[in-house]
Amino acid sequence: MKLFNSLLLASALTATTAMAQDDSVLKPVVDEAAKINESAAKSQDKINNIADQIDNKLQTFKTLNKEIEGLEVYNNQLRKQIANQEQEMADLNASIDEVSVIERQITPLMIRMIDGLEQFVALDVPFLEEERAKRIADLKDMMDRADVSASEKFRRVMEAYQVEMDYGRTMEAYTGIHEIDGTERDVEFLRLGRTALIYQTRDAGKQGVWNKQTRQWEELDSSYRTQITKGLRMAKKQLAPDLLMLPVAITD
Repeated sequence: MKLFNSLLLASALTATTAMAQDDSVLKPVVDEAAKINESAAKSQDKINNIADQIDNKLQTFKTLNKEIEGLEVYNNQLRKQIANQEQEMADLNASIDEVSVIERQITPLMIRMIDGLEQFVALDVPFLEEERAKRIADLKDMMDRADVSASEKFRRVMEAYQVEMDYGRTMEAYTGIHEIDGTERDVEFLRLGRTALIYQTRDAGKQGVWNKQTRQWEELDSSYRTQITKGLRMAKKQLAPDLLMLPVAITD
């Protein structure tokens, strides 16, 4: 019996010793495994962080690519606009050069036109002499002014020509001073286009007509008094247009 108990004690001691030895062997392994798991977890976190950074950078890259594409389209449009503006500048410079040439050519033309208009008025029927002479004098003064553009000068010259043209198709009555028998008299003039220029004193006692052939005033007899008075009223729009019997000089 004592022998059996001794065997049991020896077995227990042996088992205890073996377990102690197993624990001493396994503990380092378990510890190392724990370290490996911890390191793996840290590595996984790093991988996850890197993956997130890569995703963020990828999204940023895609966004930048879209912005670059938009900028390329915008830059291409700007290049076209700049090219058009450069062409417009070239055309404008060419136009400015042409305007300078035209201005140098048109100024002598306007001077000749004014001289021609002055000669025409001098040879024309002598109506509104002061007004027409002043218009020509104003044109000559204007040509010497630097603050008036060439286009405005040309417009006013053409306007003066238009006024003279209109005289040929209008009827007009106006007052003035006319010398009759060496005495200045207050008279009314009746102009029928450029066909006839007639005067009549205020009391209708005297009347006369301009003779284009002789370039002289000729006195009319009293038989024309009524027709001249009628014509004056028509020109003043005091009477409806009607047929007039007036003397007309016939030129060759």
